[in-house]
Amino acid sequence: MKRLPLIILLWLGTDFYFYQVIQTLASSSPFLWLYWLIDLLLIGGVVTAFLLRRGSGLQQKLISWMMTLMLLSFVPRLFSLPILAIEDVTRLFRGFPPRALWVSEFALGTAAVLFLIVIFGITRGRHFYRVRRETIYFPDLPKAFEGFTITQITDVHSGSFNDAAGVQKGLDLVNEQDSDVILFTGDLVNNQASEMERWIPAFSGLKASMGKFSVLGNHDYGDYIQWETPEAKVANLNRLKEVHAEVGFRLLLDEAVTLKKDGQSITLLGVENWGKGGFHQYGDLDRATAGVPDDAFKVLMSHDPSHWEGVTLGHQHHIHLTLSGHTHGMQFGIELFGFKWSPIKYVYKQWAGLYRQKDRFLYVNRGFGFLGLKGRIGMWPEVAVLTLRHG
Repeated sequence: MKRLPLIILLWLGTDFYFYQVIQTLASSSPFLWLYWLIDLLLIGGVVTAFLLRRGSGLQQKLISWMMTLMLLSFVPRLFSLPILAIEDVTRLFRGFPPRALWVSEFALGTAAVLFLIVIFGITRGRHFYRVRRETIYFPDLPKAFEGFTITQITDVHSGSFNDAAGVQKGLDLVNEQDSDVILFTGDLVNNQASEMERWIPAFSGLKASMGKFSVLGNHDYGDYIQWETPEAKVANLNRLKEVHAEVGFRLLLDEAVTLKKDGQSITLLGVENWGKGGFHQYGDLDRATAGVPDDAFKVLMSHDPSHWEGVTLGHQHHIHLTLSGHTHGMQFGIELFGFKWSPIKYVYKQWAGLYRQKDRFLYVNRGFGFLGLKGRIGMWPEVAVLTLRHG
């Protein structure tokens, strides 16, 4: 709620600037009135969404639709503004003559292209799965695990799904990787375990030769909706833990398992959700590593990437590789030719891809599902395949 005035101010600021394009190209007053009417309706929808009962189904649906419609309107305008700004620099030295018609046409054309990109993101982007591969080298990797492969998925948010064929496309892509293990790093649901019921058969079809393992994410605890009783919330979490088992995932709750191969082993750790910025800090890495040998090769599943710098890097145990999710890459951004950007980078220092500090690594998965925004724009849903090598 505190950010609502800032959102509206940013919205209106781009509105007034882009309005100059409409004025230049459309002399008819009905078009000018329509321009503002659309924005007033959207802003009214946003305010209404914030005033509805927190966590209610109606509020969640309205917020999702408003986010989608606002991006559909805001992003095209935003990317056209630099064109207008460049013209304004030249107009400054020419006594601010009227805007050139061709510049406004170019700005409108740019906005139209971005409009189509956003349309693709909210219609097809939600299941436009991409496989991202990383090979990571460790000097102390047990030789038996040379070439060991991990397929990581995260942030399913099954409560947002409604396209069975689209979801199955992503699950088939996971199985096609034929990895040694499949690791799921949290947020199986949006709020309630019941959201996952219809998807249990599909997710049960995931296969990995050495097993499937999982941890909980911040949304899995049911902290974002109002429950009739505290007991109902506890029952929901217990049911979700059962769902993990029913789809074949071994849920790790601040614990460790040993994966053995040809007489050697690595340790897989899983902690409950731990995050900065107001998120609950349930996870206990000390408990998870209790009894684990100091010289064991360790892979940690921890939903929130802020746990890496907040706890993991300074921990007494050397954690070789941490796998996280949580950020979704904000489901909006740009990734081209090695360049990546998303507004989420101003919130999370590690927000997508592979990060390294000396001999410790963190991989942040962009997420399998979606939440809030009904799609993904430029930050496509991800199936990550990590290959461990000695070197």
